[in-house]
Amino acid sequence: MKKLLLGLFALIIFNTTNAQDTTKKKLVFNPNNPIYEVEATCGTCMFKMEGKGCLLAIKFKGKNYFVDGTGLDDHGDAHDNEGFCNAIKKAKVQGTVVKDRFEVTYFELIKK
Repeated sequence: MKKLLLGLFALIIFNTTNAQDTTKKKLVFNPNNPIYEVEATCGTCMFKMEGKGCLLAIKFKGKNYFVDGTGLDDHGDAHDNEGFCNAIKKAKVQGTVVKDRFEVTYFELIKK
């Protein structure tokens, strides 16, 4: 009975982890789309936006938006001294606003 329960438990864990989408969509610059220079940071820590946990956000055309398509830790340690949770950085982005979120298709930090 124990082996059956252990096997069932292992099968459930395997199916749960296997069902998660781990593929990342590659962000690609498109010369035909406009490129915007924005401020990028942690929306909850630095822009004081309402959200659960630390989430990447940008200031686009004077309004703050959470970002879909890339995240804080895709660009270094967010909690480092110069990370997104402690600093506002400049970035070049391409994308569109969809349902009050910015769906990014290209994201590049501007070096100081």
